Amino acid sequence: MSQYDRNAPLLESHMQADPLLQFERWLADAAGAGMREPTAMTLSTVGADGRPSGRILLYKGLHEGGFTFYTNYESRKGAELAASPFAAMTFWWDRLERQVRIEGRVHRLPPLLSDEYFGTRPRGSQLGAHVSQQSRVVAAREELDRRLAQTQAHFGDGPIPRPAHWGGYQLVPETIEFWQGRLDRLHDRLLYRRDVPGWRIERLEP
Repeated sequence: MSQYDRNAPLLESHMQADPLLQFERWLADAAGAGMREPTAMTLSTVGADGRPSGRILLYKGLHEGGFTFYTNYESRKGAELAASPFAAMTFWWDRLERQVRIEGRVHRLPPLLSDEYFGTRPRGSQLGAHVSQQSRVVAAREELDRRLAQTQAHFGDGPIPRPAHWGGYQLVPETIEFWQGRLDRLHDRLLYRRDVPGWRIERLEP
């Protein structure tokens, strides 16, 4: 069994008063540690039937105090967020023996922001957003390839606009937990809970 022994104790006095600043610090540490996808996180949602589901997405930065990501609004996650606009994000950085857990309400980003981000994506990804009917059953890969060829022919060498069914969300956090591994599974867990006028920090049992 692996032991978590890379870090000094995580103390409240080491933490930023603002958990968003603390998160950005840890994210920078993860990028500096050579993680292949330091922004990769598990997004967990709940459907109208009360059943949870999770998948790996890429975090795309902060916007007005919320954690952003982009996807197909008509995907399973999009349908679940429409039914229950709450979600959880989990980041795991094994090289640092750290994780961050974020829970809160999810809102769609303004269309202009989604347009701006869509314009920065590689052309192939822009085409893919038009082609994919995300989460639906497809008979064969050849069907996707046929639709891609049709979409490429349609746009030619011209600009590719953002499809109406694709865009961004922001998760506005209510709690953010910073977890750091320690020996003997007695890990450090510091939870920020939204309070008036800011945040309060609580230590959780490992």
